[in-house]
Amino acid sequence: MNLYIENHTFHYEMENLVRAFFPYEKIEVKKEYDVLETPYVLTQCGDDISVTVNINDFEKTATDILTGDDVADELKMAQLLYGLFCDMFSTTLPWGLLTGVRPIKLLRRIMEEMGESEGLEYYSNELMVSDKKKELAIITEKAEREILELSGEKSFSLYISIPFCPSRCNYCSFVSQSIEKAKHLIGDYVNLLCEEIKLTADIAKSLGLRLESVYMGGGTPTTLSASQMSQVLSTVNENFDMSTCREFTVEAGRPDTITKEKLLAIKENGVTRISINPQTLNDEVLEIIGRRHSAQDTIDAFNLARECGFDNINMDLIAGLKGDYYESFVSTLDKVRELSPESITIHTLSLKRSSTLNTENIDVNIGIKNETTSMLEYSQEKLLTDGFIPYYLYRQSRMAGNLENVGWAKKGCESLYNVYIMDETHTILACGAGAVTKLKAYNDTKLERIFNFKFPYEYNTRFDELMKRKEGITEFYKKYF
Repeated sequence: MNLYIENHTFHYEMENLVRAFFPYEKIEVKKEYDVLETPYVLTQCGDDISVTVNINDFEKTATDILTGDDVADELKMAQLLYGLFCDMFSTTLPWGLLTGVRPIKLLRRIMEEMGESEGLEYYSNELMVSDKKKELAIITEKAEREILELSGEKSFSLYISIPFCPSRCNYCSFVSQSIEKAKHLIGDYVNLLCEEIKLTADIAKSLGLRLESVYMGGGTPTTLSASQMSQVLSTVNENFDMSTCREFTVEAGRPDTITKEKLLAIKENGVTRISINPQTLNDEVLEIIGRRHSAQDTIDAFNLARECGFDNINMDLIAGLKGDYYESFVSTLDKVRELSPESITIHTLSLKRSSTLNTENIDVNIGIKNETTSMLEYSQEKLLTDGFIPYYLYRQSRMAGNLENVGWAKKGCESLYNVYIMDETHTILACGAGAVTKLKAYNDTKLERIFNFKFPYEYNTRFDELMKRKEGITEFYKKYF
């Protein structure tokens, strides 16, 4: 697919909009050309704004008046391109023109600038968000706002990365290592991770920062042994001021890594929330995606967690998995609802660049016409009926149906960390391989990032170099305190 850019700077938004309709296509952005090569999208600013689509048997041009205001003209060009694609496919996208990760944050900003009524009208009429998604956004924004108001001037959250998994799922692109390949790295990794946690705690104390939430993710943290899990968690408890911490989450993750010994180690170290993530309760689909456990294993792990005293459990599902279909997804969700977890996160399959699904060209259906929309509509209907509220929402590129991921929770059981990280509310101090510290001053929209090494072997062998980077945290805050 060729995307021609002529006399404007809106290539990023145009490229994302093309990708929303053509998630599989490689898009070549061309600012200089002699001949238009089909299939193509031609976007121009001259005496007016012009967009031409010439793909397969569809060829059509749309124009609008050029205002000279970049923001207004970019919106007009996006509207023209979107309209042509809607004509071509005889359909609309649920989120309209929106291609960014954070549609709820955008809605909040628009309402703050325009007022609620005018902002919602702009969201619908100018950005062309569907009525269903607008209503979902309104409910989610309200729930998010209540959580965001808990964050103060010196608030921060702590992220701990455990980049190991028992095996790699074929939809995953996270930097995680299978146990078979990386078992020899784990012992040293855990020891060094604890050293990084101690140093990070010292920095936070010296700056007078207030810890709001802790999140241990991965990978699959429960690939660690019970003693290793306890070592990391106790290091957090012993070095950070936990008296202000509102939430302590561990992604227990895959049920084939969960044991009573590990759950008790997690519980005894003050963790208040865990995730047990089946993704699906269809055994055939589990095999297709590379999971080495059964649906019954998930149910058994959930019941074991209840026996160990956990009263705030999240479960992740993915809509649009290869081999799954509407009736199968409905069955999975209904079984999860019967378990009655405190929160359920509904992800939409995203064809991530480095996932096996993408690199090995495994056939999946993530186009704009598929069953995934019906899966999400069923989820919303049933979860609202069950008393869940949508409390955070985000989007990714190349998602099935150009849809979204939504965290649903019973009131009071929302994950604060999920909201803080997605809204970019306050600083996230991150420890471990692949982790990214995000530094944000109160009432400032800018972020500064400090990147840890991606891979465990780099983390282990270049640890001293990595710890020098932590000095950037203090340097950042010197500008504000």
